Amino acid sequence: MDAKQIRKGVWEFREQGMRVPARIIATEKLFSGMEEGVFRQIGNVAKLPGIVNAALVMPDGHYGYGFPIGGVAAFNMEEGVISPGGVGYDINCGVRLLSSNLTIDDVKPKLRKLTERLFDNVPSGLGSESKLRYSEKELEEVCVDGAKWAVGKGFGVKEDLRHMEEDGCIKGADPSRISAKAKSRGRPQLGTLGSGNHFLEVQSVDEIYDEETARKFGITSKGQITVMVHCGSRGLGYQIADEYIQIMLNAARKYGINLPDNELACAPLKSKEADDYIKAMYCAVNYAFANRQFITHWVRETFKEFFPGVEMNMVYDVCHNIAKFEEHEGVGEVCVHRKGATRAFAAGRKEIPEEYRSFGQPVLVPGDMGTASYVLVGTDTAMKESFGSVCHGAGRVMSRTKAMHDQRGEDVQRKLESKGEVIRAASLKVLAEEAPEAYKDIDEVVKSIELAGLGKIVARVVPFGVVKG
Repeated sequence: MDAKQIRKGVWEFREQGMRVPARIIATEKLFSGMEEGVFRQIGNVAKLPGIVNAALVMPDGHYGYGFPIGGVAAFNMEEGVISPGGVGYDINCGVRLLSSNLTIDDVKPKLRKLTERLFDNVPSGLGSESKLRYSEKELEEVCVDGAKWAVGKGFGVKEDLRHMEEDGCIKGADPSRISAKAKSRGRPQLGTLGSGNHFLEVQSVDEIYDEETARKFGITSKGQITVMVHCGSRGLGYQIADEYIQIMLNAARKYGINLPDNELACAPLKSKEADDYIKAMYCAVNYAFANRQFITHWVRETFKEFFPGVEMNMVYDVCHNIAKFEEHEGVGEVCVHRKGATRAFAAGRKEIPEEYRSFGQPVLVPGDMGTASYVLVGTDTAMKESFGSVCHGAGRVMSRTKAMHDQRGEDVQRKLESKGEVIRAASLKVLAEEAPEAYKDIDEVVKSIELAGLGKIVARVVPFGVVKG
């Protein structure tokens, strides 16, 4: 692989069999540390039928299943395909940000008790089960209506929906396309945080870089308290991905698609197999929107216990793992796969809430426990070069096994609490796995996005109280 820097923050290579070039968005520092497997995987993505413009890797990119995590690719409607490996197992793993009228001075005296109550009120951890009781029919309604179902049951307000990608409900979901096993896995987990890199953070605004845009998003001053929720579709999404990968392997053989890697199992967009997967995948997308909505409701309730006059407004909610149909200049309608990548639409797009439309879409880039998170805004360059996409986080540089080998969860907790954070986790093992050292430098990742012109930094927030599964 011989990648060349074509401009600041953008590297490109093309090899035999690739239908389009592969591009890596990164500073020199991050590019030099990128895993060899990432280049191989994105090169294979560039060989798939119907791919347009380029196959992209974001600066948080690392080795994944089929697509690298941090991979973005779009496919035309005539020859293009859809691949579960380009969406991932945790369908619509995503992030939402709430702003508040509280300051760090308000919260600090009550932080430990607040964090404990958040941990008690939001089920978290591996195999955690929901506080909700509902029927399989209602689960199917959730799969169709997403966050709208939760709001309709009193878990949130209608204004929340305006500030979510797809208004919290993507059209076209069909529960008949998901198995009984997927439903049985998802039913007890709705309204749970899960484990791994998922989190609930009480944060404070550390820096504001674009005051006008930040104010429009509800971020008004340094020291303001925000809350970030990061989770996805739990066992429902995992089971859907697992089952449809096998279906897509058979479909690829049936339609004569020469796969450069079986993990890129796919089917033509016009095929029945693709239609079935899309409708099933959208069920998981909507489930994840609802999942974050229930958690948001319990976060608000918890804060009101400590701060009766608190106001907590939705800034935005973004998807990380999804494939969806979008119109893009020069290529028309395409199926955009974002795996570990965030939509970052520029000002003027109709998909952006009206009150944000003249500024651009809020883009949420989470860190992990001891590191900052960022709010960005989409740009015209992103629309032209990355199908309106940027990174989704810091990206791992260390396997979970190595992270656990290198440090103990108790030590990670002690180190973070010595910095003034309060950490509450269902498992010390997870704290070791998710130690900040296991991830890339989030500041360098976001710098890559700004260097390449794909996003503009609006604000930086830092963790204050952390709930981990």
